[in-house]
Amino acid sequence: MPRHPNEALFEGEPLMPVIPSCEHFAGTEQRIQKAFELQQEMGGVFDITMDLEDGAPTGEEQNHAQMAARMQSSPENKYNMSGVRIHDYTLPNWRSDVDIVVGEAADRVAYITVPKCTDATQGDEMIEYIRERTQKAGINREIPIHILVETHGALHDAWALAALPNVQVLDFGLMDFVSAHHGTIPAAAMRSPGQFNHQLIRRAKGEVVAAALAHGVVPAHNVTLELRDEEVIYGDARRAREEFGFMRQWSIYPAQIEPITRAMAPEAPEVALGEAIMLKAYEADWGPIQHEGDLHDRATYRYYWEALQRARLMNVKLSDEVEKMFFSENVS
Repeated sequence: MPRHPNEALFEGEPLMPVIPSCEHFAGTEQRIQKAFELQQEMGGVFDITMDLEDGAPTGEEQNHAQMAARMQSSPENKYNMSGVRIHDYTLPNWRSDVDIVVGEAADRVAYITVPKCTDATQGDEMIEYIRERTQKAGINREIPIHILVETHGALHDAWALAALPNVQVLDFGLMDFVSAHHGTIPAAAMRSPGQFNHQLIRRAKGEVVAAALAHGVVPAHNVTLELRDEEVIYGDARRAREEFGFMRQWSIYPAQIEPITRAMAPEAPEVALGEAIMLKAYEADWGPIQHEGDLHDRATYRYYWEALQRARLMNVKLSDEVEKMFFSENVS
């Protein structure tokens, strides 16, 4: 009996996380509620990040964190696909953020995003604190960690940050990265085409993606400042995916979610080709095959298997045969 692709194709290797390709930020209770409604309307194709850093009014940080924990535990969080961004290491609020969110919603929070690390030791300390608080809450799980690379130090330590325990995503933070260069990168580089053409930014994005992929971590692209023009939003996400290898992108406005998701999704011809190849490979017990005159082996099988998983997560329709063969509950 041929084995499931996760067993046959990744023996001894960590599996790349298959998570939504769009991460939508919301910083107020009203916007979080609207995001939950849209998430349900679209069938759970994007994550929601409750922003405790920039979203919290000054002096109301504790109340804001309590609101986020309440929303995490609410019935509106139907898919358990929402995380939080906490304050950065230099601010004492990050510990209280963790205490509140993990203490009250450790079983529901999908991930915790750590911003503005200046070196890997800060990220390590914050992750260890999150692990300790999770254990104290009596929850037997490791909360996935997303780390923002937006400082010179974080970029220097990107490979070390990606190697830390429980890191699921490396995010590139464009705006703070540009600001950290004290005017030597022009403001025009905060939007397209500058954000893809300026050499310092190209280098940073390439390094973040390389570090993430080398450690089985998802690389996530920064925001697009264009809020309404779907063609521009789609173009930015597509360029991030195809030219730089990013597998996920932030959204800061509801109208951005659909074009980002569409741009990051495998296209229909690739999905159809992947289905045909994977079905043949399964019948061959994962040995080499020929398809339409081309040779395929485990290297291409791994590529297409991950593409099919991402497509399915994005609600791209797969064939009934592929669904039954690879995704049914009875598959071994």
